[in-house]
Amino acid sequence: MDKRSFSIAGHRTSIALEPDFWNGLEAMAETRGMSLAGVIREIDETRQTTNLSSAVRLAVLAWYRDGHKH
Repeated sequence: MDKRSFSIAGHRTSIALEPDFWNGLEAMAETRGMSLAGVIREIDETRQTTNLSSAVRLAVLAWYRDGHKH
């Protein structure tokens, strides 16, 4: 697990993910022309789960499942 910290909605938060999920998140950000923090902020604003790390994993899985359309 790799842990990284970000500022989201005016507060600092840390997310621990496996390296493959960080790689997927970075690919999402690059494809969308967004920063990593921007993609995480978007996921945070639309998540259906209370756990941000879980929401990020689900978003990465959905992005790959849907052929990078998000």
